Amino acid sequence: MDSDSRRDALVRAMPAVFVLIWSTGFIVARFGMPHAPPMKFLAWRYFFSVTCFVVWAVLARAAWPRDRSQVRHLAVTGVLMHAGYLGGVWAAVKLGMGAGLVALLVGLQPVLTAIWVSSRGGAVAARQWAGLALGFAGLALVVWQKLGLGEIHAVNLALAAGALLSITAGTLYQKRFVAPCDVRTASLVQLCAAFAVTLPLTLLESEAVQWSGQLAAAMAWSVLALTLGGSSLLYLLIQRGAATAVTSLLYLVPPCTAVMAWLLFGEAITVFTIAGMALTALGVSLVVRSPSRPS
Repeated sequence: MDSDSRRDALVRAMPAVFVLIWSTGFIVARFGMPHAPPMKFLAWRYFFSVTCFVVWAVLARAAWPRDRSQVRHLAVTGVLMHAGYLGGVWAAVKLGMGAGLVALLVGLQPVLTAIWVSSRGGAVAARQWAGLALGFAGLALVVWQKLGLGEIHAVNLALAAGALLSITAGTLYQKRFVAPCDVRTASLVQLCAAFAVTLPLTLLESEAVQWSGQLAAAMAWSVLALTLGGSSLLYLLIQRGAATAVTSLLYLVPPCTAVMAWLLFGEAITVFTIAGMALTALGVSLVVRSPSRPS
């Protein structure tokens, strides 16, 4: 296999690898949260990630963003796609929301992204409105069941919804304003911005970080696999394709996360959960599917 064939194979594999890595993010939150408050964990995660990216960028002599406006745009996406998104997800998990449910909530991102892109283009197709309704119906089915179990309350639901809005806005902003640049230096700028926003929030947390083998493993996976791997893949995928096509990958994350959470934590997968996820996946597919063309 020549170099071009290998490169093409790697590019084709990127979406599947991204889904698997991204699905573990919600699982890692469950592993880490018993030993650390969310903002302190994330501040350490950003610190270690910045250190890794500095070493990587220097050794590779990676090109830096060409002007200050590009740095500002990258900083905005870092606040939205790291600090806002991860902060909301991890805080929701800390307050009792299961990994599968928070993945399902955030999995509505493709719906919001596609509706926004379509509305900016002048019209939203009836098929997309139907998909939006199905997506929220599936989510409501799962949420209604979880309400009776005490897993959901106003605060963690608001945090998860904030995470959803944050990553949706960050994806759209990056696609609109961030020009293609080296993923290593781009990620470095994004993570520095996320660290600057998250660090002051640690002062609001009274709980201390309790370092242990489990927490160290969660931190290592968060830094190496999720930030250096998953976030870099997301950046590259957004740069290579349309925002709706990229975020359509995320509707595969909730079922992957639900299976992982069932195997590792015993989170129940009921008939309502399966039905809700199926409705949500169908709704998302309707929203992001390209319109058929006449032959």
